[in-house]
Amino acid sequence: MATQTHKPLELKRSDFDEQVIKSDKPVLVDFYAEWCGPCRVVGPMIEELAAEYDGEVRFAKVNIDDHPDLAVAYGVQSIPTLLFFKQGTPVRRAVGALPKQELRKLLDATLRL
Repeated sequence: MATQTHKPLELKRSDFDEQVIKSDKPVLVDFYAEWCGPCRVVGPMIEELAAEYDGEVRFAKVNIDDHPDLAVAYGVQSIPTLLFFKQGTPVRRAVGALPKQELRKLLDATLRL
């Protein structure tokens, strides 16, 4: 049976604060670019995790080519960079194409904070 996927919300600068900073749930933000090979590996894993954590964690994406100001604001120097926010504050960071199990561990640790 195929894993159900959920598309992460594609964020713009104008809705970042509302969707991430003011969120009542933890948020995983994927900073990526269309041309980035490792980002294309991580993307489907993020969608699968979004289905697994539906209702517990909000998932979002920021295209750094479209919104370089957000990348600079959060110190994103390599992509993919995944930032885990809780109560509006970044609490964890993962850089590179990590295995899905590692991402799951980071999500679980973020939920326990």
